[in-house]
Amino acid sequence: MRNCRVGLVGAGGVAQRHARVLAGFDDVELVGVTDVAPQAASALAAQHGGRACADVAELLASDLDAMYVCVPPFAHGPAEEAIVEAGLPMFVEKPVAVDLSTAERIADQVARRGLRTAVGHHWRYLSVLDQARDLLADRPVRMVSGAWLDKVPPVAWWSRRDRSGGPVVEQAAHVLDLIRVLAGEVTEVTAYGNGTPPPVDGADIDSVTTAALRFAGGAVGTLSAACVLGWKHHAGLEILADGLALAITEDGLSIRDADGERHVPADPEASRVAVDRAFIDAVRGIGDDVRVPYAEALATQRLALAVADSARTGTTVRLATATAPAVLASGVTVDA
Repeated sequence: MRNCRVGLVGAGGVAQRHARVLAGFDDVELVGVTDVAPQAASALAAQHGGRACADVAELLASDLDAMYVCVPPFAHGPAEEAIVEAGLPMFVEKPVAVDLSTAERIADQVARRGLRTAVGHHWRYLSVLDQARDLLADRPVRMVSGAWLDKVPPVAWWSRRDRSGGPVVEQAAHVLDLIRVLAGEVTEVTAYGNGTPPPVDGADIDSVTTAALRFAGGAVGTLSAACVLGWKHHAGLEILADGLALAITEDGLSIRDADGERHVPADPEASRVAVDRAFIDAVRGIGDDVRVPYAEALATQRLALAVADSARTGTTVRLATATAPAVLASGVTVDA
C-alpha cells in the first residue's frame, strides 16, 4: 500500500500544526500546499518536502488520497465544494464555517457523495473522555458549566464577527462539542454579550459572552467566553451529577465523589496527534475511529451559532422546532 498522499489548503498556524503531525507519520506524504499567501504556502511546503500550488484546482490535480482544509472560518466553502466534487476524503478544521448555511450546504454535498470526512474537534480524543463517560453512565447530568477565557489571538480577522463568528464560534466550540458528548443535546439557549469589543482595531465582537443552556435530558448549564485577558486563563467544563463532580480540561480530568478527590492527567498533544491518525487510518482503510465526521460537527456548529445569535439578538433561541418560529440568518429559531 502506497503512502497516503495529502494536500493542504491553508498555511497558517493550525495548518502548520497538522503538517508537523502528518510529517511524523511514516505512511503519509504531504504532496502540496496552497494558500492565499503564496510565500506562506511555499515555506510550509518546503519544510515538509511538498510543493506550493497556485490554487485548490492545481492541488487537486496532484494525484491525492485526501485533503486538509485549514482556513479561517470566513474562508470555508469554496475549497470544500471543490474537494467534494473531486470525490476526495476531507479533513476540515473547526469551526466548519462562519455561518450555518455554508456548513449545511457542504454537509448535504458530503452526504450525497458518501465521502469520508473528519473535523478537528480533537478534544474528542482526550484520553480521559471515556472515563468521564463511564462515571456518568448511571448518573443523569444535572448541571454543566463550560468556559473559554482567553486573549485575542494575533490575527486580524479574529476580532471581526463576520470573519470569525466571535469567541463562542471560533474558540468555545471545543467546549460546546464536549458538552454535547457528556451532557446531551441543548434545546434552548439564552445568551448575553456585553456589547463592548476588545481593544483591538476594527473589533466588533463582544469581549465577554455568557449563556444559559437547557438540555433535552433535563439538565441546565452555562457557557462563558471571554477574550479580555493577555493569556489563556481557562478552557474546560464542569459537570455535576448525583454525588459526582467532574472537571475536564485538555490537561486532565478531576473527579470528586464518595471515594474522595482525584485527578487523572491527559496529554493535549496526544489528542492532536490522534485526530490526524484516525483520519489517515480511515482513508487508508485500516481503521474506523473518526469521532467527528462533518455531519456531527454540524450539530456543534448549530449550537455555537445559537449562542452567538441569542447574544446578538437578545432573544432566546430554541434548537428544536417551535410553534410559529422566527428564523434567524443562522437557521435556528427564536422567540417571537
